[in-house]
Amino acid sequence: MANKNLPLCPVSRAAFIIGSRWTSEIIRELVDHGAQRFSDFEAKLVGIAPNTLSNRLKMLEDHGVVERKIYDTHPPRSEYHLTDKGLKMRPIIDAMRVWGRQSD
Repeated sequence: MANKNLPLCPVSRAAFIIGSRWTSEIIRELVDHGAQRFSDFEAKLVGIAPNTLSNRLKMLEDHGVVERKIYDTHPPRSEYHLTDKGLKMRPIIDAMRVWGRQSD
């Protein structure tokens, strides 16, 4: 886990991990739909650049929020899913959804 360089404040720590553009949307997709392939994210997150998606998924893996499962098939296939730590973010995503609906 990449605990180096994380802020000491718990709120700042959470914002550091999920505050980058597209990160909360990636987590939302995993919360709402379960395991996703890279191409699933590309289809659902219209406008995300492949390198940005790759970077965000890697960062979430490094922080123990997402795990990548690689299947031994031809062609090789991998899926991303939330870890136990990532699943604890469901209430945060739900709260963001509620707040977003009320902020119009």
